[in-house]
Amino acid sequence: MDEPQEHVEEAQQDLALEAEEETREIEDDDVMIAEAINDPAPTEDAAAGLKAVIEAAIYITDEPLTALQIASALDQPLERIKEILAQLVTEYGAPDRGLSIRELAGGYKMATKPEHHESIRKFVKKLQAPLKLSLAALETLAVVAYKQPITAPEIMEIRGVQGAGVLKTLLDRKLVAAAGRKEVIGKPILYKTTREFLIQFGLNSLSELPTLKEFEELGRFALNEGDEPAAAAPVKATDLESQIAAEENAGHADA
Repeated sequence: MDEPQEHVEEAQQDLALEAEEETREIEDDDVMIAEAINDPAPTEDAAAGLKAVIEAAIYITDEPLTALQIASALDQPLERIKEILAQLVTEYGAPDRGLSIRELAGGYKMATKPEHHESIRKFVKKLQAPLKLSLAALETLAVVAYKQPITAPEIMEIRGVQGAGVLKTLLDRKLVAAAGRKEVIGKPILYKTTREFLIQFGLNSLSELPTLKEFEELGRFALNEGDEPAAAAPVKATDLESQIAAEENAGHADA
């Protein structure tokens, strides 16, 4: 008879332990729920404030800002910053916005919309005389852009004139940079366009380069150059394109 009684007591103890454990789990759940309620979640005001800060940061910086730069500076998750940037790009893309936020050279920059450029140019002309890129600088920059990497002698061969001074100007303006040396006799320096070139011409990558004729039109308004009169005749883009094509054909024939 003692042995069954002992089993009954053990069973009662097990039930008591199970009930105690179940009570503890319920209490833990209550604590977690309370903590979740008391833990301040990001409010709409906080989210709007973060968005406003990002918008202002893009506005005041001359260089395009990357999502990673913004996330690091504001100590925010990268995915959250990317989401806000996507929102800003969409919002600024609305027809009633005169400015846009778009991706340039791997970052984000605020600028006037392309469809308003002509109107803005006319407006600015009434404020001050327009400054244009010199013909020699534009020609040289076009050759580098479409033939890079390229050496100074190759540039001069295509243009048919000496252009060391113009090339130095483009280097000083950081539109062109050295890109190593060509493995030929004398090992001349190779030149390529820079990130600043992409920014000035509103390009995200070299794959977006326009035709030479469009390039000439962009260049006349995008950059400033003081070594030649602003009223000089425009570059003959078709002639320059023919020169580049002829040089390429000569290179294939030599090969």
